[in-house]
Amino acid sequence: MNRHLRYLVVVLLVLYTALFVRLNQIQVFQAEELNAHDGNNRAAERDYNRARGTISTIDGQLVARSVQTSGRFEFQREYPEGELYAHVAGYISFEFGADGVEKVYNDELAGQTFDFEFDNFSDLFVNDDDVGDVTLTLDHDVQEVAREQLGDRLGSVVALDPETGGIIAFWSNPSFDPNLLATNDLEAAEAARTLYLAFPTKPLLHKMYQEVYFPGSTFKVVTSAAGLDSGLVTEDEPAYPVATEYTPPLTTQSISNFGGSSCGGTLFEILAASCNSAFAEMGAMTLGPNIMVEGAEGFGFNDSPPIDLPSPAESIFPTDYGEALDPPDSDEPGTIYENTPALAQASIGQYEVAATPLQMALVAAGVANDGVVMRPHVMHDIRDSNGNVVEEYDEGEWLEAMDSASASTLRQAMIGVVESGTANAMAIPGYEVGGKTGTAQLGTEPPTSHAWIIGFAGPEGGEPEVVVAVLVQAQEGASEQTGGQVAAPIARAVLEEALGA
Repeated sequence: MNRHLRYLVVVLLVLYTALFVRLNQIQVFQAEELNAHDGNNRAAERDYNRARGTISTIDGQLVARSVQTSGRFEFQREYPEGELYAHVAGYISFEFGADGVEKVYNDELAGQTFDFEFDNFSDLFVNDDDVGDVTLTLDHDVQEVAREQLGDRLGSVVALDPETGGIIAFWSNPSFDPNLLATNDLEAAEAARTLYLAFPTKPLLHKMYQEVYFPGSTFKVVTSAAGLDSGLVTEDEPAYPVATEYTPPLTTQSISNFGGSSCGGTLFEILAASCNSAFAEMGAMTLGPNIMVEGAEGFGFNDSPPIDLPSPAESIFPTDYGEALDPPDSDEPGTIYENTPALAQASIGQYEVAATPLQMALVAAGVANDGVVMRPHVMHDIRDSNGNVVEEYDEGEWLEAMDSASASTLRQAMIGVVESGTANAMAIPGYEVGGKTGTAQLGTEPPTSHAWIIGFAGPEGGEPEVVVAVLVQAQEGASEQTGGQVAAPIARAVLEEALGA
């Protein structure tokens, strides 16, 4: 073989080897990434020309299915309950991609995981008929009660099992009809999306876990937990002075109690009365910024909750309160910092504190579950076409917010808020119910506020079985639209349905 021919053979071998390596890289190592790419029209065409798995609630209510249709695609996604599960199931659209469970569990629903494929090599051996059916943790009856009770008011309702983290109800109003976005009529889908995006109330946003709000006095549960866990607050001390207001150091601006009322005393008393003056002093001076930040982050603030839904928002507790002034360079409780007045406000859920309804439900869940916050989730299990379970959600701890003894004390304090405090409208005969109300004032002309409540319930003498968080947004009339008056009846109805009371 002459020199030129040998050179040609070597070049061809190198090129062939490079081509072989690149093909294997694409077909094996990048197959999943390329399949999921938004610009992969072949994958999109494939997905719309075969049925996806169903989505159902834990009690068997069908939430999503594929139906045969005529036209460009053989199948179209259908959501029999319309808006009721839109913020959980989401949608899948040829025009806009996927959202919600349809997005997070797309591979399972499309039969693209190892459990449903014989081989992932270039999708040659996919079993088109065997896809995954997703069972949600949500209970249909409880979800319906959440929607019914909130009515046409803006807001969110979250109910979950504190022991597992499984979501029982997840509702936000306004919602949207996912059928309008999932239609194979692409012009109609575009028109529907444009209309939804034009609404100032943002119906496409999953406000239960993607939007943050001032939590108001519900945050006093976090302040209480931080105090108890630090050992600086107990059931019996300190006793805060009975007052109508508290003026933090370095400012003349006072923090007043709701309605100008007088309150004070020990933890159980000030929590039942939702005493702004006492909790502002507790956070600012009894505890200080380090303990408050650690306490808030122990429940998940300044982090995104690991829920199996897209893009959960991070709830915020501010961390910077400036330099220590008195005494200088100190980090001990009782130290005055440059921004101690802001810490006093933050300790009662004001200043720059912001939380999703899910986050506040997780606060209540941590108290209810002996101080442990479980990972929140909406998937219960995934089954094959024969009904066999091929995957269950791997339940586990997310955070240890406080020790079990502190959690037990705080549970009793929250039970007291229902028995003789601001959350009395949440009481359920025959059950042990704990709660904390909140009224986050937004403006004065006209008076407007968010009405909140968080809490838990279970059999008398037993463990809490259900946790709830309710937010009713932007209620006009500050004095009469409190969490105890507006949100508590909603929470009670949801708890009653979940408990079978």
